[in-house]
Amino acid sequence: MNNLLTRITQTPGQCSGRPCIRGMRIRVSDILEMLAENVIVTEILEDFPDWEPEDIQACLLFAARRTDFTRLTA
Repeated sequence: MNNLLTRITQTPGQCSGRPCIRGMRIRVSDILEMLAENVIVTEILEDFPDWEPEDIQACLLFAARRTDFTRLTA
């Protein structure tokens, strides 16, 4: 799983330092928005022929890790 996260890169000066896929100028947030708008994975992969299914999995894992908050109990 953590190997997927190596596909996420952040480079100063590229996309304002936002997380991207494998150094390309497509931001993780762009892919997450496409998925949220019900664009299917196969359609995304057709639009971005240099991508692999693992790139989309990496975006989802990256987002999941960013939303892993400490659990509060009463």
